[in-house]
Amino acid sequence: MKLSDYAKRQGVSYRTAWRWFKSGILNAEQMPTGTIIVRDDTATRIQELTVIYARVSAAENKSNLDSQAERARQYCVARGYQIGGIIKEIGSGVNDQRPRLIKLLNDPTARRIVVEHKDRLTRFGFNYIETLLKQQGRSIEVINMAADGKEDLLQDFIAIITSFCARLYGQRRSKRKTEKIIAELTDGQGAQKKK
Repeated sequence: MKLSDYAKRQGVSYRTAWRWFKSGILNAEQMPTGTIIVRDDTATRIQELTVIYARVSAAENKSNLDSQAERARQYCVARGYQIGGIIKEIGSGVNDQRPRLIKLLNDPTARRIVVEHKDRLTRFGFNYIETLLKQQGRSIEVINMAADGKEDLLQDFIAIITSFCARLYGQRRSKRKTEKIIAELTDGQGAQKKK
């Protein structure tokens, strides 16, 4: 079938289907006329790829990380999902520099991301991530919409305060460095004028 027909059938934009073709996800070929033909087995392969994401805030909770991933795996098996991978990460839910999550979000083959709770993916901005993934024809499935434990939330709250304090003091230090550079440049230009 043509790439445009395939995109309609999958419920994604033509651009998304084009990106999938260019990244090699689709079993497709481009004809000499420029038309891209998608083979039928691609639709099944794309729909079934599910990735589980599990996260805890601290290394002390590593046993919880394993049990969280196992519960999500059992859920996926019960739903009949083909699991393409299980990603486990230790880091604060407010940290936007988690390398495994970033890699997962950049992976167009991960059509469905399954998490136990919304805050396992992120403490803030869940709806932004979900909206952007929908634009790519991907989804996030949350197993349990109930709130998570207080202890993890407290650790994330401490991480927020620490982050803001570090940023504040970093800005002050940066301002002092900028003032020093300007002073050195000003002094350097004054010395050149005297010569």
